[in-house]
Amino acid sequence: MLERGIDPVRVREPGGTPVAEAVRLALLDPKHEVAPIAELFLFLAARADLVARVIEPALAEGKVVIADRFAMSTEVYQGRARGIDRALVHMANESAVAGIVPDITLVVDVPADVGLRRQRDGGLVLDRLDQEDVDFHRQVAEAYRAASGPGVIHVDGTVSPEALLDASWEVLAARYSETFGVVEGSV
Repeated sequence: MLERGIDPVRVREPGGTPVAEAVRLALLDPKHEVAPIAELFLFLAARADLVARVIEPALAEGKVVIADRFAMSTEVYQGRARGIDRALVHMANESAVAGIVPDITLVVDVPADVGLRRQRDGGLVLDRLDQEDVDFHRQVAEAYRAASGPGVIHVDGTVSPEALLDASWEVLAARYSETFGVVEGSV
């Protein structure tokens, strides 16, 4: 992105602030059993702190913010896979994001079995959510695959990482050519 003149603020969820990182450790630790409603509110607490301390100030300065997850993740994981009332999830999520809506959401479509295999083959340490059963992961994948709305664009996650990156840049360049236009010699 730097070759395009963009120095984005990159954030991860949960995380990005001292409080949100502490929540991340608690939420993802496989030793912890977390009730679904507590999981929802912990994720939202981390998001609310990240929005207030990092995302809102960055946007106020006119910066591009790239997040690996945001509100849709809560709708998918806690609303669909955990079965928490979707109206409650949506209302609570709205409070946490303080009116911020992503301009674009890239949904990387990957079947649950492919994603799980990639994690295991990659030697990643599986966190509490990664260790959920395959049905949980199928519900998550199906919910993401069904996601739609303004700014939601699906990309094929079964391709190589390089092809996925290229496809993602093409989407950004097509949507926001002034910001993400293709630089000669790249993508």
